[in-house]
Amino acid sequence: MTTVFINGLGLIGSSLARAIKTVDPTIKIIAADQDPTTLKFALKKQIIDQATSKLTAAQNADFIILATPVTIIIETLKRLAKLKLKPGVIITDVGSTKAQVMAAAKFLPAKTTFIGGHPMAGSHKSGVTAGRTDLFENAFYFLIAPAVDSFQIKRLKELLRATKVKWLELSAWEHDYLVGQISHLPHIIAAALVNQTQHAFDHSALGMRMAAGGFKSITRIASADPQMWTAILKTNQAVVVRQLTDYLQELTTIKQQLLAADQTAIYNFFAAAKTSRDQLGPEKAGRVPDFYDLFVNIPDQVGAIAQITKILAQAKLNLVNLHILEIREEIDGILQLTFMSQTDQLQAKEVLIANNYQVIQRK
Repeated sequence: MTTVFINGLGLIGSSLARAIKTVDPTIKIIAADQDPTTLKFALKKQIIDQATSKLTAAQNADFIILATPVTIIIETLKRLAKLKLKPGVIITDVGSTKAQVMAAAKFLPAKTTFIGGHPMAGSHKSGVTAGRTDLFENAFYFLIAPAVDSFQIKRLKELLRATKVKWLELSAWEHDYLVGQISHLPHIIAAALVNQTQHAFDHSALGMRMAAGGFKSITRIASADPQMWTAILKTNQAVVVRQLTDYLQELTTIKQQLLAADQTAIYNFFAAAKTSRDQLGPEKAGRVPDFYDLFVNIPDQVGAIAQITKILAQAKLNLVNLHILEIREEIDGILQLTFMSQTDQLQAKEVLIANNYQVIQRK
């Protein structure tokens, strides 16, 4: 019987556990988590078979999955290096940075295999209750496995085949540079914009209430877990500092163009961004974690929202969030519906139009 040990049963860890059980219900999953209520829930829902608070429970595992914040992953690898692990065990992680993780993994015992991993998927929800087998579907799953035997990589992919991800192997440096630019830097920018806006409206009770529409869209990721992002940036400091320096130079340049009233340069600034942004899409680069929105005009009457959700539920579509818009910048709609996948978004559009709703889709 195959035994899997998972350290950390948050969104990612619990979703992987669910996917593993889908592959083979007889696989034994042992899990550790710092929150006893998380373990209790996972046992009750049969997401795992055994709960523990001890890392030594990993000694008899065929697979070890580290699904905690990156700084804890690094410390756990150091602790695993001191344990007598099962020969042939595959150890992997789901950390958002890889260079420091791979360095820590070099001290693991002989006859173990470490494969660095990072599924590029997430949700606005967190914790064990938010986990889903299909969380990773069609998302990139990065693997960092220098000099690892292809058979071992195949074993890990087989264990996680129910995730239906797009596997991509690259180096630790390539990974950290890539996610630094498209994930870590944007999170800093979003948080800084929210903080600066809050300060700007310190004496205006109306200000933050009016900050809707486009502002909420580009700052959505500022709602991410502060503890997690502190750990991520700590382990990708050099890369993000360099990228942040380049970004600040971009801001300095546009500031100078504004002061000079250089209309041509300002136009080119926005035109270049539009061209690059319009070229983005899953058909070109696979799916990085994203959300897909529809905007629906609904009557201001009792039961209007309930009717929308009923229609979507009957169509078995996964609605992850809805929001009543008070200000709708460039959007002719009052209700914002958010979906995890583009497939659900398009199906929802068809269903709602068929029910005589006016629906607007925005990329």
